[in-house]
Amino acid sequence: MKTCIKNIREIVGIVPAGVLRKQGREMNETGMLKDAYLLIDGDRIAAFGPMAEMPGDADTYLDAESGLVMPSFCDSHTHIVYAGSREGEFLDKINGLSYEEIARRGGGILNSADRLHETSEDELYRQSMERVNEMIQKGTGAIEIKSGYGLRTEDELKMLRVIRRIRENCPALIRATFLGAHAVGRGYGHEEYVSLVCEEIIPAVAKEQLADFVDVFCDEGFFTVEDTDRILTAGRQYGLIPKIHANELAVSGGVQIGVKHQALSVDHLEKTTDEEIEALRSAITMPTMLPGSSFFLGLPYGRAKDYIEAGLGVALASDYNPGSSPSGDMRFVMAMGCIRMRLTSVQALNAVTLNSAYALGVSDEVGSITIGKRANIIVTRPLNSLTMIPYMYQTPFIKYHLLSGKSI
Repeated sequence: MKTCIKNIREIVGIVPAGVLRKQGREMNETGMLKDAYLLIDGDRIAAFGPMAEMPGDADTYLDAESGLVMPSFCDSHTHIVYAGSREGEFLDKINGLSYEEIARRGGGILNSADRLHETSEDELYRQSMERVNEMIQKGTGAIEIKSGYGLRTEDELKMLRVIRRIRENCPALIRATFLGAHAVGRGYGHEEYVSLVCEEIIPAVAKEQLADFVDVFCDEGFFTVEDTDRILTAGRQYGLIPKIHANELAVSGGVQIGVKHQALSVDHLEKTTDEEIEALRSAITMPTMLPGSSFFLGLPYGRAKDYIEAGLGVALASDYNPGSSPSGDMRFVMAMGCIRMRLTSVQALNAVTLNSAYALGVSDEVGSITIGKRANIIVTRPLNSLTMIPYMYQTPFIKYHLLSGKSI
């Protein structure tokens, strides 16, 4: 089944085969082609070129009507499997309490863990699929989903089983992360809980093949560098690829321990120094910044421009979660990358597509307009340029969203 998209004003996000991420000056570049067509064969991008060369043998034609074509967003950091909400803590923030103060009062992550414990797996799946479908409708085609609101063996496994069900039943590309080290579970001492994660939960996760990645909240008041080293070592022994929460609340050493373990990404980076930038040089690790958290919590925005000027790449992700970033709108993430982090529209596009796909471990499959990749594609309404997407950041912009070549 061949589908041809015709009358495209401009294709943006064209990347040659084999390019898995953008770094440094490459962040300033993306392939573009005006007055174009794009051909999909089955679930793959088969060809694209000038309208004058459009093939005439497609089974279906979609008229872009002078819209743009771009890769679907990739969101490499979410916590969308959770129960209920935390709007009460939203009022606490308005009244002046910090994230750390709310956590010390038993709120935050532990609040979500209590709610999740009381929620059935079927209900948790229902609530989570609503969020997944919301993200897809807003243009996201690949999503990483973390556990971490279980904080005990059975509840962590429950979360990961829900993620597996999502993976099996939605058109987006899904990857699962075990984040048992999100906080110390109620009723455990710190060392006791770290031992539980390493010696009981990780082997149980691996036995059921429930996760692709292992993650740790390596930050002030949560898990130390030593804890993180131990947990990532345990995860790697079971084939789990490391990722890291680092430097959201303090300069924690999480970036450096992530690089030591060849983490695929180090995420947050609101509190960062030149030492973190230096540590990431020549690493396989993708610096991933979460402007939704900065926006919602009033934290500093990541130093994305400094990273790029130092020759590094940057990914942007939503951090969709009930406490510190209750939104999975990657178009808004792209806009904040431009408005608050001073990225150009091309830099921001690379950060929310190819580089975020790299941080998900799937940039060989999605994240760009590349022949042979999965046809996860946004066709916009008529727009003057790519810059219109972050500039008019609340105006509806999607005409069609195709996942694996099918309009959703």
